[in-house]
Amino acid sequence: MAKKITPELSTTFAEYILLPGLTDSTNTPENISLRTPLTKFKTGEEPKISLNLPFTSAVMQAVSGHKMGIALAKEGGLSFIFTSQTIKNQAEMVAKVKNFKAGFVNSKANLSPENTLEDALKLTDETGYSTIAITRDGQNNSELMGILTKQDYWLDYEPLTTPLGQLMTPFEKINHGLEGITLPEANEILRKSKKSCIPIINNESERILKALVFKKDREKHKDFPDELIDEQKRIIAGAGINSKDYVERVPALVSAGADVLVIDTSDGWNQYVGDALKWIKTNYPNIPCGAGNIVSAEAFDYLVSAGADFVKVGIGGGSICITQEVKGIGRGQASALLDIVSARDKYFDSTGIYVPICSDGGLVQDSHITIALALGADFVMMGRYFARCDESPTEKKILNHFGLAKPYWGEGSDRAKNWQRYGQENGNIKFEEGVDGWVPYAGPVKDIVRRSGTVIKSTLSNLGCNNLKELHERAVLEKRSPTSMREGKPHDIQIGADNMDAYKKMYWGE
Repeated sequence: MAKKITPELSTTFAEYILLPGLTDSTNTPENISLRTPLTKFKTGEEPKISLNLPFTSAVMQAVSGHKMGIALAKEGGLSFIFTSQTIKNQAEMVAKVKNFKAGFVNSKANLSPENTLEDALKLTDETGYSTIAITRDGQNNSELMGILTKQDYWLDYEPLTTPLGQLMTPFEKINHGLEGITLPEANEILRKSKKSCIPIINNESERILKALVFKKDREKHKDFPDELIDEQKRIIAGAGINSKDYVERVPALVSAGADVLVIDTSDGWNQYVGDALKWIKTNYPNIPCGAGNIVSAEAFDYLVSAGADFVKVGIGGGSICITQEVKGIGRGQASALLDIVSARDKYFDSTGIYVPICSDGGLVQDSHITIALALGADFVMMGRYFARCDESPTEKKILNHFGLAKPYWGEGSDRAKNWQRYGQENGNIKFEEGVDGWVPYAGPVKDIVRRSGTVIKSTLSNLGCNNLKELHERAVLEKRSPTSMREGKPHDIQIGADNMDAYKKMYWGE
């Protein structure tokens, strides 16, 4: 006989409903914050990293590349760059996220005064940058000689062989800032200069180029008030790792600029994950690292004792995961979350250390996100949701029966060729734990997360809550019968074509 047979049924988010609370005059969208901790912290302290939007994108080939990392961080969430690729390629993706323009820009388009206009045009074509820093040797951290923009030359007048030293605006005529200046101070110089860009140098004598500040970046930042950035105004970057090659992979990712890591496995309650956590905490104590996936309180205790900065909950609940079907292991996502939240709260009461919980999987619609948060999750991780976006690494395709769609596959599928998975022979997996399919195209990340964020804030208003901490403390949930679930959807009518399209959008393009 089994060690234990639990009589309770495993539950999912769809089986719960939130009961309204008293909405008062303070529960307005502008007063509601979705900020949430990403990494553990002690009572009275602040977490090292917090999210401004409780969304992270799944550690998957079809979801989290560098474009997703940039787009989601601009909205206040975080992407974990997928680990089922070479260390070199993953590190390059992380570096692209960290080097994205978010205030002070490390110039990647430099030339020397001896380079020609033809060189400048070629560089502009390759990089898309129309502003080129002219340094003494054409490299970064070199003496700034001038700046070249499109206003400095006429293509129908200057020969392509003209040296840039004759075309550039020389340093003496350029407004600039000194290293250590704040971004608001740099923007004020930019405003007064009435220019589109100013350089930042180390000092007036050496004039070593350190960064560029662009007017258009300030304008863009105004469109992204929740942007997730570090002290140097760079995008915060996450990366997934595995429990096999972390000794080689982690140093490369940290060198590339990764701010936070997560050990991503289908079953995180194992010694390999524990050993990896301990190694990271010993060798890189300042790099937060989460771990998962788990579905029980005992597994939570194991990972936290090994040093996890957050835990990831969910086995088999993802839309492309077939672990429950193939192996017969896993748990309903709501049941798993309730068990682990209880363990987290007990741990907090006894130690004063709060360990954030990520709910990964089982999220079919926006209401499920809020229910996951109400059950005690601090943030969610989503795959299908983000796989539909422009910024996922896959290409759109028109399918006759589906319309515009993007491919989506699980890390446990044969297509992923995930060499870290258990049970492989000659480069091929012996069995699959994920499927390969398509998801309806949904547009840019910005549009869908802002819509979802509006829905969640509206729900919090209905509950009388102004933040996620209040949601944890005040939410009242009730289990639903199958009949109640049917009653909560349109019924006993014929939905018109226009209304049906609007209704389907509630389910993320389904």
